[in-house]
Amino acid sequence: MAIPPGFLDELRNRVSVSEIVGKRVKLTKKGREHSGLCPFHNEKSPSFTVNDDKGFYHCFGCGAHGSALDFLINTEGLTFPEAVERLALQAGMDVPQDTPEQRERSEKRNTLYDVMEHATLYYERALKMPEGKIGLQYLKNRGLSENTIKHFRLGYSPNIKGGLVAALKREGIDERLMIEAGLLIQPDDRARSPYERFRERVMFPITDRRGKVIAFGGRLLGDGKPKYLNSPDTPLFHKGTVLYGLAQARESAHKKEEIIVTEGYMDVIALAQGGFPNAVAPLGTALTEDQIQLLWRMSRRPTLCFDGDAAGQRAAARGAERALPHLKPGFGLKFVHLPEGEDPDSLIKKHGSDAMQTLLDKAIPLSELLWRMESEGINLDTAEDRAYLEDQLKKHAFQIEDESVKSHFLAALKDRIWNEIRAKKDSKPFQRKRDWRAEKKNHRTHLEAKSSLNTKINAQNWRETLLLAAVILHPNIIDEVGERLGLLNFVSDSLDNLRQEVLKTLDGDLGLDSSALQDHLVKNGFSGPLKSLLGKFHAPNGGKFIGHETFLHPDRPIDVVLRGWDHTFTLYMNQRDLATEFKELKRRLELEMTPQALSQFQAHQKLMGMVDTDEDETGGYSFKLNEEDLFD
Repeated sequence: MAIPPGFLDELRNRVSVSEIVGKRVKLTKKGREHSGLCPFHNEKSPSFTVNDDKGFYHCFGCGAHGSALDFLINTEGLTFPEAVERLALQAGMDVPQDTPEQRERSEKRNTLYDVMEHATLYYERALKMPEGKIGLQYLKNRGLSENTIKHFRLGYSPNIKGGLVAALKREGIDERLMIEAGLLIQPDDRARSPYERFRERVMFPITDRRGKVIAFGGRLLGDGKPKYLNSPDTPLFHKGTVLYGLAQARESAHKKEEIIVTEGYMDVIALAQGGFPNAVAPLGTALTEDQIQLLWRMSRRPTLCFDGDAAGQRAAARGAERALPHLKPGFGLKFVHLPEGEDPDSLIKKHGSDAMQTLLDKAIPLSELLWRMESEGINLDTAEDRAYLEDQLKKHAFQIEDESVKSHFLAALKDRIWNEIRAKKDSKPFQRKRDWRAEKKNHRTHLEAKSSLNTKINAQNWRETLLLAAVILHPNIIDEVGERLGLLNFVSDSLDNLRQEVLKTLDGDLGLDSSALQDHLVKNGFSGPLKSLLGKFHAPNGGKFIGHETFLHPDRPIDVVLRGWDHTFTLYMNQRDLATEFKELKRRLELEMTPQALSQFQAHQKLMGMVDTDEDETGGYSFKLNEEDLFD
């Protein structure tokens, strides 16, 4: 089977050699290369290297050398077509069939590279000619040096009718190829002659990762629209799979293990000239999944650098949304926003490269970006705002397909919410208890729950009982636990009313001991709920605390009581969140029965363990009692 060369080039671009070799050889990253023990001969010290930048492996001991395809052939005994099919499957590509049409397309693709190279030379020459003076002056005014202009092969498309066509025809290139390469536009009226796509524009050649020109971007000088114009999609160019400046940035990015993603051509060029050659840009669109995968091949955490205006904020948000489903352990994104009104060029000119580096050093991770986006304008003093924030962040988390990353993401966001609440508590120590009462008075929700004295009880209700009993029996823990207790909504109305009365009473008199507190509750009409609550923790014959309730005993030291309370509270919050997430997964499964949704649902069932998935009439869930799950 003959494989078109163009397909093999694309396959090599999508699959790294280290990724294939690393499945059989333990590799260690050293600079731009990986090293390990050679799989083709016995050795004690590594002489086997893999270079993704150059696309090959090499052993200095036995001389083994080749590409990812060669490695599969030599280690697994595959034929060449079988190795191609293996790599294509991994890269998500279909192997083209060997037909005359396929061969013709492959030959044409190679020819189109020649067309684009000759067009690049034409534009480069025009920039230095009198007709290109306006373009050269623009680049000089932007502060670009001759070396930078040459490095990025910048040029100019003059307004000379037929100039490009004539220059390429002298090289034996047919007009039909110029149209197919996107250099000419064929009018709908076939009687009219094709005309040049780019006129009176500064030209930015767009290359593949090997440095071959595959398209152009042109900036219009003077009036008119569009200001920036890209080549259309062609057999060589699909803008969603290409990053501007990748060929120039690749070596530096591999060396530093860092890559900067910015908004446009001039940003990339200004950064390179300012000492940051590891910069690239998408082509007028938000980052695509293919572009994110390209970035992750050069850096585990690429830095997205955007202007500080509203458009830059939107671009960052789109980049985060595109990346979320594809996050995997060890791979993420970082984000930098420039000061309002600045771009990389202006920042470096005004404040120097050190200022740019300082901003890059302060880049925030994707999770922090989402937090800032969603928490803006949120009042964490109110229950409904906290619930809304948590819901929005969970929507982001549920986009992550990798279960490990999703789990850690969810845990981190819950910790962040509680940390923010604790920080507010520390800054307003005398206000917090008044806030509890106002908040709970205005925002209570009433839930009913099934319970059984035989084989089932409501675990959430049981833990609520433990949490409140601990405070009644040990009022001196209120400063440590009061805020968290005040944020809850208990299942039972009578228990929730008792909880509010306890908080109100201790807010008014922090010196009350347990006996005085209980007397106050009885005098104010809470005798029944109090008796029911505390009666659950006494053995029939001796009034002693038994089993998992031992931390409640009045004689327990405060540190033991707090440890038991914290443990019970953690279990309570985890179970509540699991139930919420379970309901969301169930809803999604009912909307669309997909293998992925079913797998997540079943995994969540196992994780919950004790959840009875039959909902009661109020939408609540019952739980089997698992005493190992309670504090002992």
